[in-house]
Amino acid sequence: MKIWIPKNDRTAVLNERKSTEQSVLKMLPLNYDEITLKTIEQIDVLWLKGRAIVRAFEVEHTTSIYSGLLRMADLLALQPNMDIKLYIVAPTERREKVFQEIRRPVFSLLDRGPLSESCTYISYDSFQELSKLKHLDHLSDSVLDEYAEEAE
Repeated sequence: MKIWIPKNDRTAVLNERKSTEQSVLKMLPLNYDEITLKTIEQIDVLWLKGRAIVRAFEVEHTTSIYSGLLRMADLLALQPNMDIKLYIVAPTERREKVFQEIRRPVFSLLDRGPLSESCTYISYDSFQELSKLKHLDHLSDSVLDEYAEEAE
């Protein structure tokens, strides 16, 4: 898979993880309208298989959980037929805040159903555990490791 990281964050990530540079896209290979592309480009991490987005991650370490969820909801509202797995990644101490925000009425009334049915919370601790699994060794140089290291 290829990885998309917003331009504002890309340099910092690549400075930490030079080995991910070959996997990181410089441009999104997507054919969407300008509004959709501007929304997609701001999502913290995208995993793409070919030209399809298969995973989207918003990493909410200190930033507003609401804004990350809003980007995910915007994506689903703009592209309701997109089959994509969505994740909010945050420290364990922010878990309840994630669930409180995702249950807000604005996220419960999407055409394709509540955002809570499309978007999953992943703690930093869970990312650390995933990065240690032997069958995921091929991800050892991915962004997954970076977020696991940040959580330590």
